[in-house]
Amino acid sequence: MSKIKKILAANRSEIAIRIFRAAEESGIRTAAIYSKEDRFALHRFKTDESYLLDKKKGPIQAYLDIDSIIKIAKEAEVDAIHPGYGFLSENPEFAEHCEKNNIIFIGPNHEILIKLGNKTEAKKVAEQANVKTIPSVLVTNENKKNLKVEVDKIGYPVIVKASWGGGGRGMRVVKSSSELLDQISLAQSESKKAFGKDDVFIEKFLEDAAHIEVQILGDKYGNVVHLYERDCSLQRRHQKIIERAPAHFLDETIRQKICDAAINIGKHVNYFGAGTVEFLLNKETKEYYFIEVNPRIQVEHTVTEEVTGI
Repeated sequence: MSKIKKILAANRSEIAIRIFRAAEESGIRTAAIYSKEDRFALHRFKTDESYLLDKKKGPIQAYLDIDSIIKIAKEAEVDAIHPGYGFLSENPEFAEHCEKNNIIFIGPNHEILIKLGNKTEAKKVAEQANVKTIPSVLVTNENKKNLKVEVDKIGYPVIVKASWGGGGRGMRVVKSSSELLDQISLAQSESKKAFGKDDVFIEKFLEDAAHIEVQILGDKYGNVVHLYERDCSLQRRHQKIIERAPAHFLDETIRQKICDAAINIGKHVNYFGAGTVEFLLNKETKEYYFIEVNPRIQVEHTVTEEVTGI
């Protein structure tokens, strides 16, 4: 692989600045993009070059415009694009567009993102890797009529989740069948605005479970390692408020099993780059269940950075 000389951060604010910092420490030039609303944002001034996105697009939609970002990247003659988190970071179409235009996508390739960026596909990967998952059903136009019957089989309460993206967006807890369809519509609308896709699925809601995530790193030679776990159980509206490492309540046996499960899932798809594998732990039975993979850097990587120095 040729040496990267210039990186474009396809994101804004904190994560864009962290990308620029890492690039500068490695002697790599950087380029920023910004919407018209972000013309005074700090990330514009922490980079070597900055480029305005489509003026007609809103403050979120501008950063979801694949064609515009690729056009800027080619004009700026960048070697690589780092997607950060959110926006297009888990979008396989974006990764594929980068690959087709001979731009390095800093993260997993589009084939891995198809398998892991979509939560319902990621559950299939986990099952193939012999990691236990939570009962769920995909929401499609075809099955909406029979959806209540399917959800009754799972049992209430359930949670509607966006198939793409994270950050608590597109998630709704449903406690009875009377509110199911309304909550699905709300979740789809929120998901569409945040991630450009309205795919959702329904999963059994585990109350009072611990939320454990394991950060992994993979290279292109088949090696996958973990950087231990983070406890992100303290949440509001399904958004993590405080993360800490390690999860002090895990005994060493459970910790090892969860970390091994994360590595098994990564190896199953030849994962490369940074990523996080997330689990729910039943505090009473100590059973753990795979819920999703974030095939990208996360906001909370800084917690792991403090603990491991990586």
